[in-house]
Amino acid sequence: MVGEPPADGPAAASGPASPAGPGPGERLIEELLARAHTAAPMELPGLVNRCATAIGLEWIVIYLVDIQQRHLVPLTEGPPSIEVDTSVAGSAYRWLDLRVEECREGGLMAWLPLVDGAERLGILGIRTDALDTARLRRCRMLASVLAMAITSKRAYSDSYARHARTEAMDLPAEMLRGLLPPRTIGCDRAVSTAVLEPAYHIGGDAFDHALTPSTLHAAIFDAMGHNLASGLTTTVAMAGCRNARRAGAELTELVDTIDQALGRWLPDQYCTGIVTQLDLAEGVFRWCNCGHPPPLLIRGRRVLDRALERPAQPPMGLPSQMATAVRTSYETVLEPGDRVLLYTDGVTESRVEGGAELGLGRFTDSIIRGADAGELAPEALRRIIHTILDRQGNQLRDDATLLLIEWRPPRP
Repeated sequence: MVGEPPADGPAAASGPASPAGPGPGERLIEELLARAHTAAPMELPGLVNRCATAIGLEWIVIYLVDIQQRHLVPLTEGPPSIEVDTSVAGSAYRWLDLRVEECREGGLMAWLPLVDGAERLGILGIRTDALDTARLRRCRMLASVLAMAITSKRAYSDSYARHARTEAMDLPAEMLRGLLPPRTIGCDRAVSTAVLEPAYHIGGDAFDHALTPSTLHAAIFDAMGHNLASGLTTTVAMAGCRNARRAGAELTELVDTIDQALGRWLPDQYCTGIVTQLDLAEGVFRWCNCGHPPPLLIRGRRVLDRALERPAQPPMGLPSQMATAVRTSYETVLEPGDRVLLYTDGVTESRVEGGAELGLGRFTDSIIRGADAGELAPEALRRIIHTILDRQGNQLRDDATLLLIEWRPPRP
């Protein structure tokens, strides 16, 4: 059985909240919220299970998605990992929706997505004999509390980082991943989501995105080479980007800050990249392309041919050696539902069966198929990058990064 449970199921063991105040179940969730602030990261599963039994559930298991978004890994010993692509639980993660299935031994297993803002963290597995409206409401409250607690603690928890890895990570990847923002950010008007491979061995690719009340900022970087120096180059570029952005710089000023930083600290290095701004209210999209493959504009079920191609500009770091170089930004107005895709050349230069390059044509075909399926933006990128990896036996010749921006203003 998949979907929402009936609203007229059995009453929860703890009973409904009284008009005078919250019931026992709600008070336990409030207590969990208070204790989660001071609990060590790996104490959360125990806290959750004590709360679960008190509100009439058998048990709850927290699953976090691994770095490559292929497996859901339990935070507690015992339960096995779950495949994202082939399971009911994985469906809850892919579509950000409740899934319920009947257990062979009786009772129900409910799966709720763990989401912090727009970022998919994993799922919550809930074992219960019945799932009525009151229990479901409390489970959703638990999922919301846990998502915030996990997000606040994973920045300093090696335990969470280990659970999200299936192999050892090399030093350049460790350095860059420590600087990356969440994979997905968003609000009611726009979303930005990204993926980066090879997950454990990246050299110089990175992405960045941030929100202000009026603007979605996003950027993608691809440094020269595939070593620690490449990672350092990208690190300096990202720091310059954030420093200028937080000072309120315009796009050309922002890129100039990166140029100067690389010219001063790493004069023999450079990187290509695109920095962008999306006006959340009007859909005005601005970008500055520095020696990078042009963005793709996806409208409906097609990629608009060369819609965002503009005259080439030198990579970041080179204008410090070219006194006559002047940075230029461009703009266009998006339509509601438009998606803009940024990518590094490691995507289109990846190989397909027979040894040929994937190429822009095959790449855009896979994007269109995702649009036809009605996939959420983060899920579309997850599927595309896995298709690329699977075609090459999980072995890429170059870093491959995708960043997708979607403008979705509320309907009048």
